Amino acid sequence: MRYLILFVFLYSCSAEYHLNKAIKKGYRCEETGDTIRISTIDSIPYVVNDTIFWEKILTTKDTVIQYKKVYVPKTKWQIKTELRFQRDTIRIKEKTKQAEAKAEAKSKKRPNLYLLLIGFLLGLIVAYLFKKAAQKLNI
Repeated sequence: MRYLILFVFLYSCSAEYHLNKAIKKGYRCEETGDTIRISTIDSIPYVVNDTIFWEKILTTKDTVIQYKKVYVPKTKWQIKTELRFQRDTIRIKEKTKQAEAKAEAKSKKRPNLYLLLIGFLLGLIVAYLFKKAAQKLNI
């Protein structure tokens, strides 16, 4: 009995159920129309004294487009799933940006430390040679 009462309180009707019920009782969707005007240029040839003249005729045609406009509110579940989908896509985009930034940081070339070490050693060797040369010349 307790579960039956709980089930009754948790059960609710959706907006689609009420819309279908209203349609069965004679509800008509809101019909709106729009008019589109199409202009065309026609030309008709006519002959006067062995010469052909063309007369331009501008005609317009109106067409009426009718469409039904119904707003069906979404259920809480549908709104939740849409928001969850948007949130997940934002998270995926952020993760891909972070992964791209890490890959870019790894791909950047680091300064060549071997070249620095070789230059330092050559400098020491040249300084040592200058000292030996100065000692031999007694300067």
